[in-house]
Amino acid sequence: VQLQASGGGLAQAGGSLRLSCAASGFPLNEYIIGWFRQAPGKEREGVSVVDGFDGRALYADSVSGRFTISIDYDKKMVYLQMDSLKPEDTAVYYCAASPRYTIWTMMKTGRVDYWGQGTLVTVSS
Repeated sequence: VQLQASGGGLAQAGGSLRLSCAASGFPLNEYIIGWFRQAPGKEREGVSVVDGFDGRALYADSVSGRFTISIDYDKKMVYLQMDSLKPEDTAVYYCAASPRYTIWTMMKTGRVDYWGQGTLVTVSS
């Protein structure tokens, strides 16, 4: 299993970024895939997770309505479209995957089986 995150960078408040996670070595439709983030001095938190089988997704309250998670099965990519960015969205973002946890367990507990490397998102005010 390999997860390769990219797409981070610098954005202004109110702007947009799209993160990409290239997934390989496992069937997307049998895994839960998610995005987590860790801001400086804070614990890692779940941002959004999606069930690769049926597309059900969960979002953290802090990003609901602004972020959208999606899967491109042909390209084996998982995206996180981030709109209306805020300075508090600044963090290192990680993609993660698990074949055995539910979207609720993964989102609420952060339990995952595989982590990708992080990509830094910085939002300026």
